[in-house]
Amino acid sequence: MKNYRSYRDLPSLAGLCALEEAMAPGLSVEKCVARLKRYHYAFKRLHHIFNARITAEPIYELKMGFSLHAHLCAEHATALRARVGEMREPPLGLEVVPDKNLEIFFDEIVAAPATETLIAGIYQKAVPALKAALEHHVAQTNRLTDAPSVRLCRFALLELEDMAAFGLKCAGSLISAGQAEAMRPWLTLLDDCLSAAGGLDGSRESGGKEILRQFSKTPFQFVKTPRRDARFPDPYNMGVNAEVFLYDESMPADAKVLMMFYKRLREIDVPEMMAGIIAETPGKPWNYYRDMTRQLWDEARHAMMGEVGFAQAGVEWPKNVMINFTWSLGLNTQLTPMERHGVLYFIEQGLMPKNGKRHEWEVARKSHHPLCALFQDYDWADEVLHARIGRDWYLKEFKNAAEGVEYGDRCWSKVLVGWNQWRQEGLTGHRNWWPDCYRQACQHWNVEADPRALAYDTTYEQVRADLKAISASG
Repeated sequence: MKNYRSYRDLPSLAGLCALEEAMAPGLSVEKCVARLKRYHYAFKRLHHIFNARITAEPIYELKMGFSLHAHLCAEHATALRARVGEMREPPLGLEVVPDKNLEIFFDEIVAAPATETLIAGIYQKAVPALKAALEHHVAQTNRLTDAPSVRLCRFALLELEDMAAFGLKCAGSLISAGQAEAMRPWLTLLDDCLSAAGGLDGSRESGGKEILRQFSKTPFQFVKTPRRDARFPDPYNMGVNAEVFLYDESMPADAKVLMMFYKRLREIDVPEMMAGIIAETPGKPWNYYRDMTRQLWDEARHAMMGEVGFAQAGVEWPKNVMINFTWSLGLNTQLTPMERHGVLYFIEQGLMPKNGKRHEWEVARKSHHPLCALFQDYDWADEVLHARIGRDWYLKEFKNAAEGVEYGDRCWSKVLVGWNQWRQEGLTGHRNWWPDCYRQACQHWNVEADPRALAYDTTYEQVRADLKAISASG
């Protein structure tokens, strides 16, 4: 060994590790697979937790963070499923719960009764435990023989580090000293769950303590009604019809940029709606959940594009733009998951023709607003992907595409819009916030406001977002 040299001292073993490390014993295939299945279970449960809590979580930044983290967990779970399938494991057994105490651990977190408790459970316990398990794997396994697993672990660790940093900042901002002290016994319960499971990776001796459920005594139920934080003071407001404005050729292009920012930020309601489809549709192949979660994350990205656009335009969107939740509220509470998916697919098909996403991109380019043009460019590309996802998973339930589109249109027409009811109950006045938004942007841009744009006052009372007349309005 002392005399062994690579050619001209080039990196040996493809740079994976030193010869001495490759000679050391590592994890057997059996032990490796057992641990991989636990990582897969952890990512899959975290994916479920993030997704299941999006709709009911009122804080906008957490909705966006949960959307991203659900997507990341789905991607890593997918990679681990493929790796297990490479390692002499038919049948794979990936739907089997690896340890009842791990099950309680994640059941407790998804059932956390408040935002602060949820944040602590996810980011102070689950993510660090998974991160430590992957680091342990890389340290213990033979980097030559188990190189594919090491690669997956290293990529996952990069994004777990990002997730942990996000969670640390959230905890520091949201959890008071008093709250931290109050949840200490529950966090100890989570530690006991991991100890009883032999650690998240199962590599330690199992603790003998009996685990008694606390929050998860009552099984978690997905909450369909979306919630919003205080920056959404008028979530029932349907007073500004963006689509009628965008397709009006007499309206100025710079004003249409603002209306597209409104449409993008309003897409916060798509993750709120899609989370329910994913959470309430059991028994599908795993790639269904992966693809649907990718689309959910894309829609969250689109909402953040609108946020950035308004910030650049100098518009105080919480004050001068009323972002509603009426679409997600109506679909979640009035339609089945399959019907919701039908509406989603119908809308996606309407975005593909020349008067859909292409039109918005062309309007953005004509406005000479580079950021808006960039946003619409990627928004259009994402929607092409989403149409493919719909074809792959939704259209399988129909004889042909036309039948699937007609079903989606019919389902959307079933949704009753409580326009007058909401106003009568004092939930909204459907205030026309558009002039204030447009004036503020014009002041920021140092341009004169166009009188035609200022006078715009068309609502969603009778015209749907696809410009179709609404058949029923409460």
